Amino acid sequence: MTDTAANPAEVAVRSRLFQQFVGRIRSRRSSIGIGDAGWGRTVLAAIVSFIYFFPVFWIILTSFKTYEDALAVPAKFFFTPTLDNFVHVFSRAYSAGGPVQDTGFALYFFNSLFISGVSVLLALVIGTVAAFGFSRYPLKGNDTYLFMILTTRMLPAIVVIIPIFIMFRVTGLAGTYLGIITLYTVFNLPFAIWMMKSFFDELSPDVEDAARIDGSSDIRVFFKICLPQVLAGLAATAVFGLILTWNEFLFALLLSGVETRTVPVAMSQTIGGDIGVRWGLLAAIETLFLIPVIIVTFALQNQLLRGVTFGTVKR
Repeated sequence: MTDTAANPAEVAVRSRLFQQFVGRIRSRRSSIGIGDAGWGRTVLAAIVSFIYFFPVFWIILTSFKTYEDALAVPAKFFFTPTLDNFVHVFSRAYSAGGPVQDTGFALYFFNSLFISGVSVLLALVIGTVAAFGFSRYPLKGNDTYLFMILTTRMLPAIVVIIPIFIMFRVTGLAGTYLGIITLYTVFNLPFAIWMMKSFFDELSPDVEDAARIDGSSDIRVFFKICLPQVLAGLAATAVFGLILTWNEFLFALLLSGVETRTVPVAMSQTIGGDIGVRWGLLAAIETLFLIPVIIVTFALQNQLLRGVTFGTVKR
């Protein structure tokens, strides 16, 4: 009689312990990022992510290798790391047995940061205002104007470089910060306008109309109501614009001067010469070149995720 009465209690205890165990497993899965996706999808996503990230990983790994280790066959995954490549980024000999000289990389790095940051900021400011105008105050033939703006970005850089080079020579803008910043701003504007217009189109005009009824001006509506709602779009546009400008090579090569040269142009200087291609040095420059974009992307990742998915889900 006692055993029979104890069985239900024992079953209840075991059931409760099992539920606690399952809860711990689920919480552990959620804490490591698996959640409802399941192990299969998580493993598949990890494999795909590794395939995409492996070239970046290999660049970072090569930056810590000596010249011999970088050219070793088969490739070395385990080696004695060295920081010589990062030292040579800033000062090195350009020929075998030649004197060690300052490479000017610190200036090139500053130029890339300054030119990219200012041009993206200008394109974002001008493009946001223009996009708001196209979205809220459409003109007759609005789509035609937007298409004409977009066509300026469709042409490859190699097609327009000759007339732009001639204009820069005539106006004296070649080799100046003003010239290269203006050029990058103009080329980023179509992308900024189209991106931001799509975000403004997703906003409901009811709140704006209510604010105007309460006496708010168009400027106040723009800054106090519309702009705070498209911060995610601003972040997404800024990141994509920064990547496009940060990686640009042709314009920087032909239109910048010694004092306005950017990092992509400096990378080309490591190829050729008496010593040959210094793969470790090139990888070290690329590693340093990746850091600002990675920092900006991670700092804005939440806004970026909301920005690229804005308007896809009806609320």
